[in-house]
Amino acid sequence: MMRTFPQEDDGRPASRRERLRVELEREVLATARRTIASQGVEALSLSAVARDVGVTPPALYRYFEGKAGLTFAVYEVVTRDLVATVSAAAGEVDAEDLGGRLYAATRAVLEWSVSNPGEFDLLMGAGSARLVASGYHVDQVLIRELGGLFGQTFMQLWHRGILPCSSEAELEPRLRSQVAAYGRLMQHDYPDGVAMVMITCWRQIYGLLCMAVYGHLASSFDDYLPLFEHMMTDLLNLCGTPRES
Repeated sequence: MMRTFPQEDDGRPASRRERLRVELEREVLATARRTIASQGVEALSLSAVARDVGVTPPALYRYFEGKAGLTFAVYEVVTRDLVATVSAAAGEVDAEDLGGRLYAATRAVLEWSVSNPGEFDLLMGAGSARLVASGYHVDQVLIRELGGLFGQTFMQLWHRGILPCSSEAELEPRLRSQVAAYGRLMQHDYPDGVAMVMITCWRQIYGLLCMAVYGHLASSFDDYLPLFEHMMTDLLNLCGTPRES
């Protein structure tokens, strides 16, 4: 298989130096991601990553703004991979089965989260909170990428007159402004009512994800799938796409 090298701004093939830089960045990100996946964000350090890839720590500062910058770069890579996984799962369902696509996508998020607890923590847990504290608006990235993916189906439901949603006047003003901001981040022309249904679903999904990943109430719910199925029945009813019995 022929390899495609990076291009210079003028369209010419990138120089050997540029290719080496791209390879180094790729190796650094892969190493940092493995550390986060196996040990958590708190275990990540530029010195350890530099040692693993065979460069000095100051060399990494040419590409990343310290640990937070490296963590954010990994965050973006992991987000793209999660979105690709979820998109592939939804794509296996008939395009006309909108409820089925929502179910498949949400199930994919659950399975990915449980299988990748370290990376889940980076995207939606304490690791994400640390990035926000460092000045990185990672919540906007997740809303835009993952929320935007789900939002395509919600918009189809709304355009077809299937999705029951509140009118703008029915939302309390402070809540409406927050919901509108949430809708804008997904980079689609979302009515406030549609965005409100989406965040209503997400607040339940996120709660279940945290229970499953962090083992909350595991003494009673050692298997979270029955609870997930019950939740999805409720959410698909909320979206006007009840599950077939």
